[in-house]
Amino acid sequence: MEDLLRVGVISSAHGIKGEVNVFPTTDEPEMFAHWKTLRLVEKKQSRLIHVRGAKYFKNMVILSLEEIADRNQAELLRQAELYITRDQATPCGENENFITDLIGLRVVDENKEELGKCTDVFQTGANDVYEIELLDGRKVLFPAIPSCILDVDLEKGIMTVHVMAGLMD
Repeated sequence: MEDLLRVGVISSAHGIKGEVNVFPTTDEPEMFAHWKTLRLVEKKQSRLIHVRGAKYFKNMVILSLEEIADRNQAELLRQAELYITRDQATPCGENENFITDLIGLRVVDENKEELGKCTDVFQTGANDVYEIELLDGRKVLFPAIPSCILDVDLEKGIMTVHVMAGLMD
């Protein structure tokens, strides 16, 4: 389990005072107003930054950061990723998991037969969809619904699924 959770990606500078537009990758973008520090990762380098303020416009978060004073500095942060530590995150509810914890889980069917591993999670409007890379290299998509995803055991690193008819054809 990773200690850092990605919550956004800086898409561009906003205005002339060093603010940045952030595309949120969290289900709770309103939390940007509550986080005091974020981990900024750019070009494989990481540093702690301090949030001065957060505003919201359409699907974006506009962040004001202590360390960024003008538009030129903000422009340099394009495509930088923003992370929080796991203890800053809102705890998951029952049958909820952080996406980063699902990636890499071994996937077995209800008979404990190994199918492959979870390689990606797509967030759609209705429900998430898990990409499973099968042992033969094919990739299949499993809807993240209770009748399909039977159990997720993070301690054992195993996701148990029910293979619905036609799902792997």
